[in-house]
Amino acid sequence: MSECSQWTVKQAQELFDQPLLELLFTAQKIHRQHFDPLQIQISTLLSIKTGACPEDCKYCPQSARYKTALKNEPLMQVEQVLMAARKAKAAGASRFCMGAAWKNPQQRDMSSLIKMVEGVKEIGMETCMTLGTLEHNQAERLAEAGLDYYNHNLDTSPEFYRSIITTRYYQQRLDTLNKVGRAGIKICSGGIIGLGETVRDRAALLVQLANLPHPPASVPINLLVKVKGTPLENNSDIDIFEFIRTIAVTRIMMPTSFVRLSAGREKMNEQSQALCFMAGANSIFYGQKLLTTANPNEDQDLQLFAKLGLNLPEVTVPDNKKQKI
Repeated sequence: MSECSQWTVKQAQELFDQPLLELLFTAQKIHRQHFDPLQIQISTLLSIKTGACPEDCKYCPQSARYKTALKNEPLMQVEQVLMAARKAKAAGASRFCMGAAWKNPQQRDMSSLIKMVEGVKEIGMETCMTLGTLEHNQAERLAEAGLDYYNHNLDTSPEFYRSIITTRYYQQRLDTLNKVGRAGIKICSGGIIGLGETVRDRAALLVQLANLPHPPASVPINLLVKVKGTPLENNSDIDIFEFIRTIAVTRIMMPTSFVRLSAGREKMNEQSQALCFMAGANSIFYGQKLLTTANPNEDQDLQLFAKLGLNLPEVTVPDNKKQKI
């Protein structure tokens, strides 16, 4: 693929169809062209506003439509968030991600959100937020505050999307990513494997991401966490090799993006994670909780990194505000 080429679903499916070991070899070669294969970027994710979300995402325990054991919590105070950021940095995280269970942020909350971004930047960490859909002026204000990344996952293919979410359209997600990119914020966007999608859906998701006007700087690939009370709680498990295959195809199609192992890693053994790193994953969420779901603890991760000879890079966080693209 040349830099000007657009991926097609057929091309992506052909990658998925390759023998796994050949696919891993190709992905690792591409990975080494753009990254140090022995470095892993780590991020910590904090739920700054939990539950009572009006969306109906069938995988999510934060939806107000489902009866789960989740306790609803209002938007955290700025200093609470900054305390959590300091703790995350001390534990080795270089990026601090803040997530709010909203369809979209209200204007009344923007001043607090901006203070959170500015405060985390002063601590010396990269910043990321996931707040739902954004208006142009909200993206601009977050960019001016110095927000480094905005996460807004596409989740799955356009064709399968309405089977999982009916309270917003796929195009609304694409529109938010475009606003974020135009504001000069780096895009973080990926999907979930194990929703009941086909391999073609996985291929179509990656095509959407790779062909964005502003391709994602980070691509989180999640393995479905089946939460009791959600419509997908009884979904069948996928073969872990299918997840590893998805990581490899992601690396090939988005060679300069960080590919992050996200939700579901707590259910993966060390060998599976090692194969994911071999397939081109070079980022993880670090800490015992991802918004509302479990994650391996820091000690387990550090022990795995030591076994594999992986290390954490030093990250210099710039102080400058974002420039529009």
